[in-house]
Amino acid sequence: MSSTSSDPISDFLTRLRNAGRAGQQVIKLPHSKIKAEIARVLKKEGYITDFTVESSGVRKQITVAAKYVNGKFAITGLKRVSKPGLRRYVGADEIPRVLGGAGISILSTPRGVLSGREARRQNLGGELLALVY
Repeated sequence: MSSTSSDPISDFLTRLRNAGRAGQQVIKLPHSKIKAEIARVLKKEGYITDFTVESSGVRKQITVAAKYVNGKFAITGLKRVSKPGLRRYVGADEIPRVLGGAGISILSTPRGVLSGREARRQNLGGELLALVY
């Protein structure tokens, strides 16, 4: 699949999942503002160690430092919910709890990209981008 995917967020999540399964420590991904925001939420929630945005050459890249717990990738599952062909919006009271609170949902809200927990706390709904566990 080329990097001109019709769904860059899905491509981002797939590359992250595959790199984690392959045991890679550092993952380089094409940059976009929304992907950088998703990486920020993943870091804040403890699913990745760190991420940086690098602009070397023509294109910017996001470099993600993968997090492993007991030799296993911290992210066991990634699920893209809202897709370009079928957007999924939820109200603040409809944000799904992932694995009874063990996972997180990632939403694009009027105040930026937030975890479901944070969006619920701020009483914000938005587009349900992905579920991570």
